[in-house]
Amino acid sequence: MDKLLTPDIGLTVWTVVTFLCVVFILGRYAWTPILAALEAREARIRDDVRSAEESRRSAETARQEFETRLAGAKAETRALLDQAEKDARLRGEELLKAARDEAARLALKTREELAEEQRRLVSDLRGEVISLAVGAAEKIMGKAVDKALQDKALRDASTELDEWAKKKN
Repeated sequence: MDKLLTPDIGLTVWTVVTFLCVVFILGRYAWTPILAALEAREARIRDDVRSAEESRRSAETARQEFETRLAGAKAETRALLDQAEKDARLRGEELLKAARDEAARLALKTREELAEEQRRLVSDLRGEVISLAVGAAEKIMGKAVDKALQDKALRDASTELDEWAKKKN
């Protein structure tokens, strides 16, 4: 075991020579390609980091633009909805006014038609009453009344009835 702890000069020299040969061979043929590969990898990683940073900035810009557009779209939608509600309210008021006007027009027309119908019925009733009165008078007198006289009596009675109806109203 003593031999392990005591240095042997020959073995040490050969170990150093072997180490220097390995360093020379590695330096000549291996380290240059390894260092070039490491530098290329480092450059690729740097480019990837720069590209990721640019992508992140681009995504942030796109997000801000999207939020701006979204806010504009929301405002525009709100304005359109407000305008549509206002238009609907106005249209409803117009329809309601038109319906009221139409109802008033129909009521007036109906009143006019009823008044005309009443005048016609009153006129017809007067004619019937007068005809009945003339017929009763003929029966009482026992003779027929002349047509011209009958028409004059109808007109006079109609005028008197009109005056009486005006006084009543």
